[in-house]
Amino acid sequence: MTRPGLAALAVAALGLSACSGGDAGGSSELTVFAAASLQRPLEQIAADVEADHPGVTVRFSFAGSSDLAAQLVDGAPADVLATADERTMGTVQDADLLAGSPQTFATNSMTVVVPKDNPATITSLADLEGDVDLVLCAPQVPCGAAAERVEEASGLTFAPVSEEAKVTDVLGKVASGEADAGIVYVTDAQSSDDVGTVEIPDEDNTTTTYPVATLADSEHRDLADELVAAVLADAAGDGEGHLEAAGFAAP
Repeated sequence: MTRPGLAALAVAALGLSACSGGDAGGSSELTVFAAASLQRPLEQIAADVEADHPGVTVRFSFAGSSDLAAQLVDGAPADVLATADERTMGTVQDADLLAGSPQTFATNSMTVVVPKDNPATITSLADLEGDVDLVLCAPQVPCGAAAERVEEASGLTFAPVSEEAKVTDVLGKVASGEADAGIVYVTDAQSSDDVGTVEIPDEDNTTTTYPVATLADSEHRDLADELVAAVLADAAGDGEGHLEAAGFAAP
């Protein structure tokens, strides 16, 4: 089944319409706050929804999940939130900002990335403990918390030269040669032709869980629910979805 078909199926299952409620008779714009690691598949899913519903535009704000949660708690307007872990989604839920319970739609794991020419000759996770310029996400960001779990499980001690606000910044520094190595999501490494990867052993790796939810103050609640349904439908696409193509695993 095609992606537009799955999105339409999800919408039909919910009994929703892009022209229902306050969205009738005109164009509508949805604002989606989403973890930076989700950019490629969510933009593709949103394009499918827009194609099914002329007049609907989906605008994204991609950033570290902790930054997005802080913005929402501070009053930033948005319709949908998708985070890279349950902790940051919980911050927003605890502030009573969600329209309902968040739903898990994907999981991810971590990998080491190095520049294509691998100047530090990194071949294993243990090499990150040596004299290398290592870049990680900040600990409060889901990708940074995941790197800390890898560090703990492996018994190694990392000494990053910088800590970034989002995973795409880590990837960018490694790809440009500003750093010898970084730890990012498998999906981010897969999206770049400018880095090589060094696998993290299963016993040292960690899995992150991605939830999505409609926000309680959304001015386009039905449309926001449709987009959430399309994300969930894509995740259940039996190998045909944008999420799986980007390297995400089923929850």
